[in-house]
Amino acid sequence: MAETPHPRIDLAPGLAELAAARAALREGVAIAFVFSAFVNLLMLTAPLYMLQVYDRVLASHSVETLVALSLLMAFLFLLLGLLDHARGRVMARVGARLQQGLDARVMSAALRRLTLAPQDPAALAAQRDLDALARFWASPVLLALFDAPWSPVFIAALFVFHPWLGWLAVAGGLLLVLFSWANQRRTERPLKTATIATLATDRLGETLKAEAELIQALGMSAAAFARWQDGRDRAMVASLAASDTGGRWSVLARTFRLFLQSAMLGLAAWLVLRDDLSAGAMIAASVLMGRALQPVEQAVGQWSTVARAGQARARLADLLSRTPLSDPRTPLPRPAARIEVQGLSVLPPDGTSTPALRGVSFSLGPGQAMGVIGPSGAGKSTLARALVGVWRPAAGRIRLDGATLDQYDPDALGQWIGYLPQRMMLFDGTVAENIARLQPDATPERIIAAARAAAAHEMILQLPDGYDTRITANGSRLSGGQIQRIGLARALYGDPVLLILDEPNASLDNDGAQALNQAVRAAKAAGAAVLVMAHRPAALQECDLLLVLKDGALTAAGPRDTILREAVRNAGDIARAIGQGATA
Repeated sequence: MAETPHPRIDLAPGLAELAAARAALREGVAIAFVFSAFVNLLMLTAPLYMLQVYDRVLASHSVETLVALSLLMAFLFLLLGLLDHARGRVMARVGARLQQGLDARVMSAALRRLTLAPQDPAALAAQRDLDALARFWASPVLLALFDAPWSPVFIAALFVFHPWLGWLAVAGGLLLVLFSWANQRRTERPLKTATIATLATDRLGETLKAEAELIQALGMSAAAFARWQDGRDRAMVASLAASDTGGRWSVLARTFRLFLQSAMLGLAAWLVLRDDLSAGAMIAASVLMGRALQPVEQAVGQWSTVARAGQARARLADLLSRTPLSDPRTPLPRPAARIEVQGLSVLPPDGTSTPALRGVSFSLGPGQAMGVIGPSGAGKSTLARALVGVWRPAAGRIRLDGATLDQYDPDALGQWIGYLPQRMMLFDGTVAENIARLQPDATPERIIAAARAAAAHEMILQLPDGYDTRITANGSRLSGGQIQRIGLARALYGDPVLLILDEPNASLDNDGAQALNQAVRAAKAAGAAVLVMAHRPAALQECDLLLVLKDGALTAAGPRDTILREAVRNAGDIARAIGQGATA
């Protein structure tokens, strides 16, 4: 599955944010770099020990010298192990700190982006990409990069032993760098394909698990599983292709380095036979050669980690650039329940150029309720999403108590608005936590007040643990009507000034419908403004005004009874049913 195309954007703001996050890691990285310097100096222990043993101990037959050198060697290797372990732990914490510093920002950006582009690949992969970036900082490949500057030092030591040894090391190092470049070129496309395929399959799997009950009820299990399995197979093939390509170059680099060590030993032995080199230098040269080229080999072997981090960085930069941090807004007081919509046009977030709403205008005051009706696809849910600030106007304005919605901080705006979406979703947690909108400081009094306002208090008490009953995102044991009433209580939590109900009685029985009308009546009495998007007439009984949408345009608006007589007269049974409700 290909990535969803979207217009290119300047990545500079996102890259700047990532750079700022990295800047906060400088202290830890500097410590690891200093440790790496001592680690690489201590790496000289083995060749120097061998040099001394071959050239001094064996020549002098001194046991005391051998013991002293061996004790010093053991101490230095112990110190080497401690420092190598310490720098690894430091970098692991650098990665964790990077993830901790960006977690909230990336999640917030992903949520904001998904409201506008539900299939945006950068937003869907945001947390996975952040994990990949954090793993890169904690991976051995970064330590190999810290070791790389020391490779010239080891190669210089080989030149000290003999120029031919140095030139052999230089040639071998250049070939390994060439292998690394070829690995990057050959694995970039397979890795990208594998990542996209894996993300698509994961999304499908999450959807199937969330809709398991529906899939089983409709007999879709075999077909759904087959589609998921096909996606998994394609993702596995792509992953294996990337792994095979990277593996070939990794094996080639490792084999070539081992060959170079033996070649170095052979060349050094030939120099010894010519009396141009000592036996100790011969052994030391082979060890130095391996150490000089080890960082390049590690980089080649770990290139998939580097490539994934590069792709993750690019997607995160794209996401952060598309959802820039908002400037702090001056906190506004609790608004009055006055909503004004002026020439509102809204484009759907799927990138289509046809507006879902066109030139809609109306106003609503405190204590008023407006019903919004129209056929499916008329724009009712689009209007609801625009009024809560989720979908932004392409043209026109929405004002709450005189201020446009973008003048409010999004979280503050959400406190003044109660929203019951057409597709109700709960969150993993207790009933009380769901009603309280997951706020950690919610008081039981406010939670119960919201439940009572939704006429859901008695229903909740009948649950196994009452308000402390744990539920899952799909509602678990709850019926559709119970889920909707809990959602209504959540919408009413905190006494919002604007209440927006999208198909609120879709899953309600007669008692639930009466409870809904009672809640609307109470909200009006408390001075709130209420909008009800509905197909079923029972939801409109408490509405004072009626607005009719068709193909995204407003076709009629005014007092409910007047609109019903003049604009909905040809709707047959629906109109008569609404009229009967009004008469009642």
